[in-house]
Amino acid sequence: MLSKDQIAQRIAKEVKNGQYINLGIGIPTLVANYIPDDMEVVLQSENGLLGIGPFPKEEDVDPDLINAGKQTISMLKGSVLFDSAESFAMIRGGHVHLTILGAMEVSENGDIANWKIPGKMVKGMGGAMDLVASAENIIVAMQHCSKSGESKLLPKCTLPITGVHCVKKIVTDLAVLEVHPAGGFILKERAPGVSVEDIKSKTSGKLIINGEVPEMVF
Repeated sequence: MLSKDQIAQRIAKEVKNGQYINLGIGIPTLVANYIPDDMEVVLQSENGLLGIGPFPKEEDVDPDLINAGKQTISMLKGSVLFDSAESFAMIRGGHVHLTILGAMEVSENGDIANWKIPGKMVKGMGGAMDLVASAENIIVAMQHCSKSGESKLLPKCTLPITGVHCVKKIVTDLAVLEVHPAGGFILKERAPGVSVEDIKSKTSGKLIINGEVPEMVF
C-alpha cells in the first residue's frame, strides 16, 4: 500500500503546466512537495494566498505564513496575499483549474463527503463546498478504507455530502480510479504489489475493470 507521501507523489503527475490549483487539508498539501521544478503552476489557499511553495525547512519557518490547514508554508517569488473575500471570488469565479481534496467517502456517481462525521466536533465545512462546486477538475486523495477497515468508495455516501457529481479521479493507498459518467469506479492503476482482487474486496461501490490493470509508475 502507498504511504501518504506516495499518494501525493502520484497525484502530482496529474498536474499540468500553467494550472491554478487549490490543495485541501491533509494528504493534498503534500502534493506541493512533488511538483516538478520545470513546471509552472500556481497554488492557491482559500485563506488568502497565491503562489505557495513547498513546506519550509525548520530553520525557514515563518509562523505568520500558513495555509488553510494552519500548516506553515513557503512562498515563491511573485506570491501575493489577499483577504478571504477576494480568495473566494477566485474560487467561485471558476479561476481554479484543479482542486485536490481529502475525503471520508466518495460515491460511485462522484459525490463527495469530506467535512462532517455526525456526533463528532467539527470546525465547519471551510471552503470545500465552494471548491467542489466551482473547480474544473476535482481529484480526491484518501485512504481506500477507514480505520475500521470499511470501504470509503461506496454506492452512496452515508455522511453529509459536500458536493454532488463532482469528483473526477481518486487516488488511494491501493489504486487510481476514475468516476464513470454513468456511475462506477473505473480501475486505472493499482499500487505496486496490490492485486486487482485486493482492490475488489475493499471497494463497496461498483468497480469497473477494463482489461489488464497496470501498476502505478512514479
